[in-house]
Amino acid sequence: MNRRTFLRRSALAGTATALGARSYAQVAGANGVARVGMIGFGLIGRIHTRSFHALTDRSRVAAVSDCYGPRMDACVELVGAGCAKVPDFRRMLERKDVDAVVISTGDHWHGLQTMLACDAGKDVFVEKPLHLFVREGEWMQKVAARTKRVIQVGTQQRSAAHYHKAKALLRGGAIGDIVSVQCNFFRNVMPGIGNPPDGNPPANLDWDMLLGPAPQRRYNPNRALYHFRWFWDYSGGQMTNLGHHSLDIVHWIFDIQAPKAVSSSGGRYFLKDNGEVPDTQDAIIEYPNFNAIVQFRECAAGAGSTSMGALTFMGTKGTMTLGRDGFTILPDKKIEPVNAFSRIVGGHPVGGPQPLPEPEGDFWCEKAEDKTGDGKRQFVEHATNFLDCVQNRKTPHSDLASSHWVSTTCHLANISARTGRKVFWDATANDIRGDKEAGAMLTRPYRAPWDKELKALLS
Repeated sequence: MNRRTFLRRSALAGTATALGARSYAQVAGANGVARVGMIGFGLIGRIHTRSFHALTDRSRVAAVSDCYGPRMDACVELVGAGCAKVPDFRRMLERKDVDAVVISTGDHWHGLQTMLACDAGKDVFVEKPLHLFVREGEWMQKVAARTKRVIQVGTQQRSAAHYHKAKALLRGGAIGDIVSVQCNFFRNVMPGIGNPPDGNPPANLDWDMLLGPAPQRRYNPNRALYHFRWFWDYSGGQMTNLGHHSLDIVHWIFDIQAPKAVSSSGGRYFLKDNGEVPDTQDAIIEYPNFNAIVQFRECAAGAGSTSMGALTFMGTKGTMTLGRDGFTILPDKKIEPVNAFSRIVGGHPVGGPQPLPEPEGDFWCEKAEDKTGDGKRQFVEHATNFLDCVQNRKTPHSDLASSHWVSTTCHLANISARTGRKVFWDATANDIRGDKEAGAMLTRPYRAPWDKELKALLS
């Protein structure tokens, strides 16, 4: 542990003792208004900034940190001159006028920045996926438990009323026993994002800070702003992006931790660019009572729904489609089982199954529909839940532990695709069973000097 970390922890320990059961954030924030620092002002960071800025009676955007200078300027333009620009997020964590932070950086930063923020006494709202590799999530839980920080993960569907209603219906057997769950994300972005040459970063971009704990690489436009998601150094592709959103709802509804096994295949087969993650991927995730099927296409739009976070639950009585705009239950018709066979291609000859009379309009469950969902409002509702928990110290809707298992499931799917074989999760050993190569992919090294920061956090 270095001296700076030691002094910071000692100061926080003294503060916690002095405040007792009252949270540091409650006392620090003037009139109960939490002072929030935005770490990352990209696509999703700007959305979160708007959400917290809209909650003027609950929060104030006090500072912004981004490795790209113009984005900090854009944040100040959005929220006003009272927002400080802090290029190095570590300096933001040292500020006494910041009570909580919102982390909207690349996936490879989520784990370490969350741990450093917790260690600095800040509550954290962190974007999904929660981490870049499985062991990182275990480290995050260790630091969060030690520092007693509130952590909300950016899976905002959990804060929407119609998702809670759908959860109650599914758990109550509205469509019977769940047979399978499916989510598809299809679009066509052929021929891809191009293949620009490596070069020098723009003068107003801190390339070394953008890389952070990831491996050292020469600057490439496609590895920088937004497009980081298509490279293994910084992301898990659409599986940990859109897949995380959908699987998060599955885990949340049915109180699932890890799957039993995952088999996945895919690759970057069709897009002609310098991206690395799959443009085509299929995963079968085996849970204790049903399977989830996740499909991605970046090179074929198809004809199915591509709504972000959309799910199809198939039950023994009917089907529910669930998305950010609402849900629909379509009941299965009750039929005489023999009629499913007897009416095939004109029927069977003598001795085969013969049709039986059956009532019309008899269904296994009730039809239902709820279209009250509002994808934009869900961001504000999720921010509100976080601010509530900052004050009352309760567990937020998207808590750290459950989100860790969702991210873990997504990583297992990618590990299966990259190794070319099915992986089996050993819940007792908290490891992949019987596959050393796959097990080695549960962790990654941090690049210096960030490896020393991690060591200090875990010591």
